[in-house]
Amino acid sequence: MPKLVAPTVRLHAAWLEAHDEWGPGLHEDGFGLRSTDEVRSPDGFAAWVTRLADRSGPDAPLADSRVRCTYRWIVEDDRVLGGIALRHELDHYLLRVGGHIGYGIRPSARRRGLATWALDRMLGEARALGLDRVLLACEADNTASAKTIERLGGVLEDIRDTELGPARRYWITL
Repeated sequence: MPKLVAPTVRLHAAWLEAHDEWGPGLHEDGFGLRSTDEVRSPDGFAAWVTRLADRSGPDAPLADSRVRCTYRWIVEDDRVLGGIALRHELDHYLLRVGGHIGYGIRPSARRRGLATWALDRMLGEARALGLDRVLLACEADNTASAKTIERLGGVLEDIRDTELGPARRYWITL
């Protein structure tokens, strides 16, 4: 049975296995990974996990002008299957491009309903934060993600060009 867990250094090797499966240069939505993050070494990984935890606290100062964000990893039997992130508010960039929630499932774990399962649980966390509705965006040609969002009540607002390419934008009322 999968679980949503807060990022932890305990799963370093399992996370690296998932990261390697995505392959070099591929985007892993839901992990909050930056190109400057050094995640191979134990110290670099610990620093990254600490940064993710620091961004989720309601009173934590955000030195890099980012929004607060709750990160969860989708884990089953100590195997990292994916990640999901809930941004507590939207800045100008997120309103145009990213939305409140981003997620990704590693290729070998797809087509099991994990994205729907994780998104449903993260919508519960959004409700607990007091959000009335959430914005989700996916690449315009990502039919699997579009179906996941629609399955959970997503209403298509539009398809628009963004800095990351054409994107479908959905709102889910909570």
